[in-house]
Amino acid sequence: MKTKNIVYSLLTAVLLAAGVAGCATKEKKEASLEAQAKITRADAEKIALAKVPDGKIKSGEIENEKGKLIWSFDIATPGTKDITEVNVDAMTGQVIAVDKETAADEKKEEGKEKK
Repeated sequence: MKTKNIVYSLLTAVLLAAGVAGCATKEKKEASLEAQAKITRADAEKIALAKVPDGKIKSGEIENEKGKLIWSFDIATPGTKDITEVNVDAMTGQVIAVDKETAADEKKEEGKEKK
């Protein structure tokens, strides 16, 4: 019984360490991308919010998408469960895309990200 507990404890420690390392890697990648951006996150947020009146940013990230460095924001709007995704070019500040996503679309996207 003691051996089993030790094995489970070691396995848990290894899994936790891997999770922490994965988060650190993502943070380093985002920091590297932010360093390349000419548009700050704060400026990109203002640009994105101008496209969604009364919206509040739910989440945001910087990423390379189709060879472009972009800020991507999910913006919630009062009175609806839909999310508006706004992509802002991190080099020029130009809005690249504005897409509405239903709650069902969001759930599908979350499922894909976990895989």
